[in-house]
Amino acid sequence: MNKNYFPDKPKCHCGVFGIYGSLNASLHTYYGLHALQHRGQEACGIVTKSINEKDHSVFNIHKGEGLVSEVFADSKIFKKELPGNSAIGHNRYSTTGSSQLRKNIQPFIVNYRLGNLGVAHNGNITNAKELREELVNEGAIFQTTSDTEVILHLIARSKLYNQIDQIKEALCRIEGAYCLTILTDNHLIAARDPYGFRPLSVGKLNNAFVVASETCAFDILQAKFVREVEPGEIVIIDEEVFETGEIKSQRINGTTSPQKHCIFEYIYFSRPDSFIFGHNVDKMRRRLGKILARKYPVADKDGEKVIVISVPDSSNTTALGYQTELEKQGIVSKPEIGLIRSHYIGRTFIQPGQEKREIGVRIKFNIVRGVLEGRTVVIVDDSIVRGTTSKQLINLIKEAGPKEIHLRISSSPIMHPCFYGMDFPSREELIANRYNGDIQKIKEYLEVDSLEYLTIDEMLEAVSEADPENFCTACFSGNYPTRIDTTFKKEIYEL
Repeated sequence: MNKNYFPDKPKCHCGVFGIYGSLNASLHTYYGLHALQHRGQEACGIVTKSINEKDHSVFNIHKGEGLVSEVFADSKIFKKELPGNSAIGHNRYSTTGSSQLRKNIQPFIVNYRLGNLGVAHNGNITNAKELREELVNEGAIFQTTSDTEVILHLIARSKLYNQIDQIKEALCRIEGAYCLTILTDNHLIAARDPYGFRPLSVGKLNNAFVVASETCAFDILQAKFVREVEPGEIVIIDEEVFETGEIKSQRINGTTSPQKHCIFEYIYFSRPDSFIFGHNVDKMRRRLGKILARKYPVADKDGEKVIVISVPDSSNTTALGYQTELEKQGIVSKPEIGLIRSHYIGRTFIQPGQEKREIGVRIKFNIVRGVLEGRTVVIVDDSIVRGTTSKQLINLIKEAGPKEIHLRISSSPIMHPCFYGMDFPSREELIANRYNGDIQKIKEYLEVDSLEYLTIDEMLEAVSEADPENFCTACFSGNYPTRIDTTFKKEIYEL
């Protein structure tokens, strides 16, 4: 299904995976990408390193548009096209670069003076425009419209004589959010930007080492979580690891930046079964729900039971936290499944007539009338972007005849664009921006009995087990941790 028919969610960025020292590297990468499918559904790819009959390294690649199961539907791909004992993979949702341009599908590979190089990137480089212009003026020829290609050019054009040094030099020049898996003839390298906007972890699968955006990719392989890649760290995995048992690590630069993890990873993006930023996502989501109930409870006006439902699937555990806290406050309530979400929507579907936007919500969701009819219903959701889908969803629930509908949002109003890997619509399309943050006007637009968001401070209170100072809240506050080019538009690179 075309995701644009459900515009009320921030669009995911990407997911990266890497493995070193496995006889089934491509197959393990396939499973890892499958677990990370929620981070990008437009396209995916895998690169492996194998040795040919002349004992030379060969990089093999297979990529395409679609879900992991679609692009790698033929099992012969893994043996015939993707041999080798090390690999990197990527799930894509375009944040920069045209989503229609096949060349933008990662990983990217090049062969240059020091050998082969493959890169998979999660995040967004905020100074990509100026770096690209500089490289073009020096004679570089770009093959894609993705900011990730800037990294390849910076590495390949370096005059240093060691690949690790070249990579460090390149990373010192780029700004913004990046988690990288890099494959060379001799190494698997993982790197995370100094602010640590996006999650990245290292695991071990028997004798092989794995790297992934989220630890749920380890679970599917029964790999053991080792540790997170630290902000500003380069992890280097090569043959020496099998002798020493330890991975090598270097700092990208000598300075230490304040950590600014994307709080939306806890609110929406990451799977609840993942461990990121030092904590379990499920636990943090439940805490968000508890704070939401503590600050903004709902009671039935007639003293009857309150029904708490989520907008599946990202809000499921948040709704459980909300209902648990209501009970602690003495408010009689019950968690229920009031919305059924279809999990069988393909990437495209036929939308007859002029009602395609209206039918979009009905294709994705169905109501459970017996749960909602005559009840005071609290809908717990993680965010509202444009507001159009939320309004359609409210109208759908009204068809069940509830007594009242109350909407509770476990994030703050989204007022500003993100430059670190989330793809929101334009500032003018954000409903909170359109109404200047006036929650009462948003409530009237959605036609609910009440609407409450968490404030920024309340969100940070919910994640207080982590250091609340370590989170980026730029899309809510407009306070960006890094220098940004506010004139940048991804469309300028689309071909």
